[in-house]
Amino acid sequence: MTSVSTPPARVPVEERLFSLVLALLATDVGLMKNDILKTVHGYSQKYRDGHDNANLERQFERDKEDIRELGVPLETIDSPSDPGNNQLKRYRIPRGRYELPEDITFTPEESTLLTLAARVWREGSLSAESRRALTKLRSLGAATTEPVIGFAPRVRLGDLAFEPLTAAIDRGVSVRFDYLKPGEHAARTRAVLPLALVNYEGRWHLSARELDSGTPKMFLLRRIVGKVTSGQPVDIPPGDHVAEAVARLDALATTQFADVEVVPGSDAALRLARRTTAEDIGPNRLRLHFVDRAILADELSGFGPEVLVLSPPELREAVRERLERTAELHG
Repeated sequence: MTSVSTPPARVPVEERLFSLVLALLATDVGLMKNDILKTVHGYSQKYRDGHDNANLERQFERDKEDIRELGVPLETIDSPSDPGNNQLKRYRIPRGRYELPEDITFTPEESTLLTLAARVWREGSLSAESRRALTKLRSLGAATTEPVIGFAPRVRLGDLAFEPLTAAIDRGVSVRFDYLKPGEHAARTRAVLPLALVNYEGRWHLSARELDSGTPKMFLLRRIVGKVTSGQPVDIPPGDHVAEAVARLDALATTQFADVEVVPGSDAALRLARRTTAEDIGPNRLRLHFVDRAILADELSGFGPEVLVLSPPELREAVRERLERTAELHG
């Protein structure tokens, strides 16, 4: 009877980084890459002696950069007998350069709050950053009040695509998904390199690049239908992709706006005036900047007769269509 090998259990990114930091802190002479891959938790489960471990080596290279982004002084030591040989290089973290300054300390309560903040954002747009912050706190030995940690809150998201996209961004792999745009009757399959997830005006957006053309794209998560599937590792272009995504959305909102008239004292008047992008342009009139016309049409039609769209005409028509459809559905 042929035995079937069970794939190793997935080790979370923050757990692997934590184990790597501890291992490099514990050595004075440093560890070679092969030693790390064979022994450190998160790598050793996938390491195969005598086989090609190229994917694992690339993962280690990405993790090194993640650790350095934490501000951790990861040192590379060349072999005296063969300088420049990557396989003989040693890696270490000098404990004296890594420890917190003597005038900076955290009480257990402060460490608890920092840890809770990181865990709250475990599924949020700061996912990778918060995980790294939590890794650094743990590796510094910061004490926490464990009973409180057991009741750590967590942000839950309604968009089912969020978790697989977050995992793909952390791993640096491409994804495929079906995307249904407003006005289209069938979804189209998109193959992209995911770069960042950002929450803008209360909605999650994916900033990505098309695999074939490299064209920058922005996708609204609520329009992703079906399952998100991961592909192969792809070289991630450098840059602050979250900041770039927000800047693109800000630029779009600056150029797109709608002028509306609202009934004084109505729910629409109160709610729309509180939007961060709303401008008062006259008696009972507001200018609303937006990034997605279909979403704004949905929102404005929900106010019924409390809102009159003055411009642009495309938005006015979209709101009217929604109101007529609602009237038909309700007889």
